[in-house]
Amino acid sequence: MERRRVVITGLGAVTPIGLTAGESWQAVKNGVCGIGPITHYDPAAQKVKLAAEVKGFDPEALLGRQESKRMGRFTQFAVAAAREALSDAGFSVEQAEADRCGVILSSGIGGQAITEAEHSRGQEKGFDRVSPFYVPTAICNMAAGQVAIDAGFRAMCSCPVTACAGGTNAVGDAFHYIRDGYAEVMLCGGTEASITPMSIGGFTSMKALTQTEDPDRASIPFDAERSGFVMGEGAGVLLLEELEHAKTRGAKIYAEVVGYGATCDAHHITAPLADGSGGAKAMAMALTDGGVSPEQVGYINAHGTSTHLNDAGETAAVKTVFGPHAYQLAMSSTKSMTGHMLGAAGAVEAIFTALSLRDGFLPATIHYQTLDPDCDLDVVPNEGRPADIRYALSNSLGFGGHNGSLLLKKWED
Repeated sequence: MERRRVVITGLGAVTPIGLTAGESWQAVKNGVCGIGPITHYDPAAQKVKLAAEVKGFDPEALLGRQESKRMGRFTQFAVAAAREALSDAGFSVEQAEADRCGVILSSGIGGQAITEAEHSRGQEKGFDRVSPFYVPTAICNMAAGQVAIDAGFRAMCSCPVTACAGGTNAVGDAFHYIRDGYAEVMLCGGTEASITPMSIGGFTSMKALTQTEDPDRASIPFDAERSGFVMGEGAGVLLLEELEHAKTRGAKIYAEVVGYGATCDAHHITAPLADGSGGAKAMAMALTDGGVSPEQVGYINAHGTSTHLNDAGETAAVKTVFGPHAYQLAMSSTKSMTGHMLGAAGAVEAIFTALSLRDGFLPATIHYQTLDPDCDLDVVPNEGRPADIRYALSNSLGFGGHNGSLLLKKWED
């Protein structure tokens, strides 16, 4: 089967550091931190007081009052980001066959806030009195479904639910779907809105979240003093397009997607393999898929969660795949700015990776202070810097042992 080339022609994002992809990327370049005190609810009775919330998002202004009322927050983020990606690409379904345009959009948790609210309503009024919109607004796949409805895309519509790897799986699966000839255009990415008492409590009880109250020392990937991740929220959506289709309509191109790898640790429900071998295999698979040697890669947007096991294991994985070249490339974590957006993380980080290639800029790992000997690669500490990079990886590693890695190439006509 012919392997067709796939390019990124549109970007959309809603993040803790910006309400669009452009705003979010400028904030990354400026080293802005989106972490602060939780405002979605009163966290006084809980140990974790910080999160990376989306600020100033007005769904009624973006989507209309009636429409936004019938969507969970995670779906609102997704539809807003998808509309931005379509507008940014200058694309509408009338420019292609609707049956050749699809959606793959992840959410790890879906409408958690809706579940919590409706559970309280059921306890108070009886469970037969919960909202008739509860199920169709809370289920994880509804963001993908609503994006497809809004865009009029009638090809494959799917929702990978692979925890923190979901956004990367969505982009990678969409890339292969176009490359292998099943579609010309795909909206893909991830969305999440899980800053709720139960979600924060659940992650706290398993000791995954940091309990510091200092935003500057909360999400500190690769730092020896890291103590857990910070919950983030938002969405990232990319418009992927078959190259000749994009060229025919004169689309601008951000970057080319050239490789994708996905594996499973098959080891533990939450902990990664200590040697990072599952993640290493995903990276190696992405390189093989793209026909690229390790020495050609100049940058990795790391999963980099700010947990001890993840950051050390990911560093070990990079050393396994890249050997001595691991010390020549740069590997930073933009979660130091956005927090961990769970199912949206991989998609937003794919956007940042594409823009890194376009602009020749390496994002920083901000608030970095203390070297960990187990994380001794170039993490681009504290300040981003220019760099001429041709290939870059974006990694995601999720609960359940899910590993995903995307290989992107600087656009060269």
